Amino acid sequence: MPVGNPKPQTIATKKYEEKAGWISKSYKLKRELVEQFAAACQSAGISQAAQLTKMMNEFIAQQKNE
Repeated sequence: MPVGNPKPQTIATKKYEEKAGWISKSYKLKRELVEQFAAACQSAGISQAAQLTKMMNEFIAQQKNE
């Protein structure tokens, strides 16, 4: 649960994320790469999270086939 005195919505959101299996990950990447990726996603009309998910799934499938 959130630390401190969270609002009811924060508690509900955290509970939903845990139940649905959502997690937050943090990576350190070069600023230039991240900015180019964000711009490419925006011009393609796709969210960064959706594109990362797609690329991760493709990589996982590729590794399973090797």
